[in-house]
Amino acid sequence: MKHFIMLALLFVVGNTFAQLKLEGVVKDSIGNPLELANVIAINQETKGLESYGITNSQGQYQLALTKNNTYTIQVSYIGMKTFEEVLSAKEADITKNFTLKDDNTLDEIQLTYEMPVTIKGDTLTYNADSFNKGTERKLEDVLKNLPGVEINADGKIEIEGKVVNKLMVNGKDFFDGDSKLATKNIPSNAVDKIQVLRNYAEVGQLSGVQNNQDNVAINIKLKEGKENFWFGNVTVGGGFAPTPNDELYLVQPKLFYYSPKYSINVIGDLNNTGEVALTGRDIRNFGGGFRRPSGGSGTTINLGDNGLGSLTNLGNAQTIQSKLTAFNFSYAPNKALDISGFAIYNSNRLKTRRESFVRYTDSDLGIPDEEKVEIGREATNQGLAKLSLRYKPDSNNQLDYDVLGRISDDSEANGIFSSVVGNTNQLDKAKPFSINQNVNYYYTLNERHIFAFEAQHLLKDEDPFYNALLVNDPTNNDGQPNERDAFDNTAEGLGLNRDQFGYNLNQERRIKSNQLDAKLDYYYILNATSNINFTLGTILSNQQFDSNIFQFLDDGSYFDPIANITDSDGNSIRNENDTEYNFSDVYLGVHYRLKSGKFTFTPGFSLHAYGNNNTQFGEAYKDNFFKILPDFETLIQFKKSESLTFRYNMQNSFTDVTRLAQGLILNNYNSIQYGTPDLQNALSHNLSLRYFSFNLFNYTNIFASLNYNKNIDQIRSVTQFDNVIRTSTYFNSNFADESVSAFGRIQRTFGKLRASMGVNYNYSKSNQFIQDRRSINESFSQSYSPELRTNFKKAPNVSLKYQYRVTDNNQGTNKSKFTTNSPSIEFDAYIWNAFTFKTDYSYTKQNSDVGPSDSYQTWNASLAYRKDKDAKWEYELRASNLLNIDSNINNGSNNISVYSSETFVLPRFVTFRFIYTL
Repeated sequence: MKHFIMLALLFVVGNTFAQLKLEGVVKDSIGNPLELANVIAINQETKGLESYGITNSQGQYQLALTKNNTYTIQVSYIGMKTFEEVLSAKEADITKNFTLKDDNTLDEIQLTYEMPVTIKGDTLTYNADSFNKGTERKLEDVLKNLPGVEINADGKIEIEGKVVNKLMVNGKDFFDGDSKLATKNIPSNAVDKIQVLRNYAEVGQLSGVQNNQDNVAINIKLKEGKENFWFGNVTVGGGFAPTPNDELYLVQPKLFYYSPKYSINVIGDLNNTGEVALTGRDIRNFGGGFRRPSGGSGTTINLGDNGLGSLTNLGNAQTIQSKLTAFNFSYAPNKALDISGFAIYNSNRLKTRRESFVRYTDSDLGIPDEEKVEIGREATNQGLAKLSLRYKPDSNNQLDYDVLGRISDDSEANGIFSSVVGNTNQLDKAKPFSINQNVNYYYTLNERHIFAFEAQHLLKDEDPFYNALLVNDPTNNDGQPNERDAFDNTAEGLGLNRDQFGYNLNQERRIKSNQLDAKLDYYYILNATSNINFTLGTILSNQQFDSNIFQFLDDGSYFDPIANITDSDGNSIRNENDTEYNFSDVYLGVHYRLKSGKFTFTPGFSLHAYGNNNTQFGEAYKDNFFKILPDFETLIQFKKSESLTFRYNMQNSFTDVTRLAQGLILNNYNSIQYGTPDLQNALSHNLSLRYFSFNLFNYTNIFASLNYNKNIDQIRSVTQFDNVIRTSTYFNSNFADESVSAFGRIQRTFGKLRASMGVNYNYSKSNQFIQDRRSINESFSQSYSPELRTNFKKAPNVSLKYQYRVTDNNQGTNKSKFTTNSPSIEFDAYIWNAFTFKTDYSYTKQNSDVGPSDSYQTWNASLAYRKDKDAKWEYELRASNLLNIDSNINNGSNNISVYSSETFVLPRFVTFRFIYTL
């Protein structure tokens, strides 16, 4: 593999030195430079587009040409006559200026090729075919070719450092704008144009009165012939795994229909190869396009997530069986009404294995190191459906209604061997459901007065169940501490019957949440450069929480224990909870927005009246108070493609009911908590500085951000350990936590080469309370990720990456350091206009002072054949984990420990596939 990487580097360097530079200036007839003029070079021999460029504000352009070739140079600009000239490129760089003349008629010379990139206002349009090389199969492959576009580790699209929050196809939402579903499933051969919509406003009436610079959307325009016809593909495949009798299967239909009036998208997935369209985590994080009306008010309230939060990443499973059915539609019966919706069902069955070594912070307090082996089975069944209506009879009125329902049935069984606790079997189950409704109405009275009403209601019901079977020897209950079972002290605190040959520990919980979030905005347009916004809003929340810890005895009978645990004031803690938590926030916000030249200032504040009370076993705890939360934003728009944004806001955060409930709660067998009913809110100061620049002249994309956060009166835990079993409660701390993060990425295109460098720095300081002792945890991490990628039309293409990360932790009395080195290479080639070969390889080495240094490798490859690019049938041979590596290594830390873990993964899979394209 080292020799392969060296050959790839030589190939990249050789092609680079075979190029020369054509540069110059484009002006109008009176000598003024023309910005955003298009310059393209067409190879006369191949008739293909060789290079392109867009002029900067000084009218300068640059093209990269291959030596000893002849080109047709075309120069165009809106409203001017297109210029064309034949140019011979020899060995030396060329300087050539062009002058364009006004022309009110059609150009006499017809452009042979569309410009790869055009810009109009806030819309940046990429012509997909200008970047495609023939090896693309999905939208994701197309997007990776585009300058300024990244696919992050979560599969989301990033542009100018901002995550794309909406994706449309022909102007219609694709599964409510989810970009991951789109990138993994829309076929590349259907894509004509990719429109990047900067400063995207969901509601056109508010586009001129709000700051939307963080909003980026993408619209995929389909090729001619894809409308009014079904298109897509169906993949069917099979193969064999190393384990006998384990046959592999894969069935993935992806069908799409678009017309001016309606659209239908159908995605199916049935496989045991680990190639899934959506993971269980993706489904849980699927927002459905909902945004909190109070998102900018300064108040956040956490309703908690009491489902199975430990669902395994599918890349960390030994076996996977997955099913997915997804349906999306849109229908416009007339110009005023749009109806859309989707339904998704997802099912996964996993087997997992993980081995880990854990060293707890403050180990001088007697907390032992722990080695663990965890073998698990997961079963998830998740469904969600959404219906949306948009009624817009005219430009002054818009009414939106959305309803989203979720339901799931999840379970996770784990067998755990701990060097401290022994063998434990635990089972988690949850069948939560929720209904989220959204109503928005936007009304423009006249050019000076705009009203916007937004309301969202959430109803959520969660019922997690937990069971743990732990070892116990009833004969040593009263022996010396080193002779007793590791769980005996905890069992005594919980009030369990300890005369059993094993603890059968159970907990039932029920959390019902009901929340209304609504606001009314009034925008008064003062003049063309300023407006003032008044907001009247409220958050009303109610949570009801019941729980009960109980034990099944050896004879199968039910036992209701009485806990023997007291809080710091000596009050007894119960094994059950009966808590009702009510929260209210009524707020008035005022914001002023002023544009002055390159600057946009938006100062503001919000005045809040909070009501915070909970009732537990007939006793009430109340806290009512007022708070003013200021915020400020300054945008400096140096030019359309370059800006600097500074933000400051003060935020008030409120916790969920589980941290207020006084009774004991089992997070799992070795993590127990009880709440504090009089917890106060936490206040934080947040500052950020963001810069981006996208230079179309030399295709240099720069993004940088700096963030600072300081938490005051932070809600934090104080933890008591018994062996490795911890009991935590919560309090408001006067000690502030701080964090600073800096991130930057620069990307530059040099002809057919694209180079990028990403850097990331994070520093955090937090206060930790263990065994009633305060310690300060500090962590500093730095990472660097250079990348070099080619973009040749005919020749093979290579992507070389390197990731280097160092993390230093100072936790209590322990210090640790983790270092990760990870080079990788991706190679793809389109051979004889029929074969597509792809392969990727990565090597990861991790060093730490927690466990031994270790490394792992991944290598995948595929070879596909189709008669030509328009062929209906394609045949593919694909192999994953070619080296048959059985596990990955991961080192890391959290607030109470540092760890080294080995996660076992899927073995080598070889499959053969048939792909039919509609």
